[in-house]
Amino acid sequence: ARDDNGRTPLSWAAASVHEAVVNLLVDNHADLETKSNYSQTPLSWAAENGHEAVVKLLVDKGADLEAKSNYSRTPLSWAAVKNHETVVKQLIDKGADLEAKDANSQTPLSRAAENGHEAVVKLLVDKGAHLEAKNFNGRTPLLQAAVNNHEAVVKQLIDKGADLEAKDNIYRQTPLSWAVASGHEAVVKLL
Repeated sequence: ARDDNGRTPLSWAAASVHEAVVNLLVDNHADLETKSNYSQTPLSWAAENGHEAVVKLLVDKGADLEAKSNYSRTPLSWAAVKNHETVVKQLIDKGADLEAKDANSQTPLSRAAENGHEAVVKLLVDKGAHLEAKNFNGRTPLLQAAVNNHEAVVKQLIDKGADLEAKDNIYRQTPLSWAVASGHEAVVKLL
């Protein structure tokens, strides 16, 4: 059974942290990979909403770690953009692709940096995420953090060796140029 958005009872249970219901549905052969109209699987819904126990259950039952939504976001990307550090760690530990790009060619690290999620950025970098991965505009995670005035993330990325001279593809500007243009004084001092 599906609702008007193509969501199944398993998708709703996964998004709503009803672990016992998820377990019951899975034990009764609910399809782990059924996608909503937005192409999100139950694992994507659980990851987006930060439901650690449900993520663990679905992954342990064989849910696809790399299933992509309409935005080409994997469960790891959803967890990173929503700042769910523990879920990010769970998915990485189970082998999720650190470099999976979404529809805007952004990796989970790029999404976390863009949104200023310090702990998730640290975790992804420590696990080996590529510091210089570029999105469709050619912006690196450092450039994304600088544009959005995320001082702590900028410092983390600099400390890990991010390229200070990386330029975007459109305006050919560095993180420093973008920080200056945006009036982000603290970030300018770091760069």
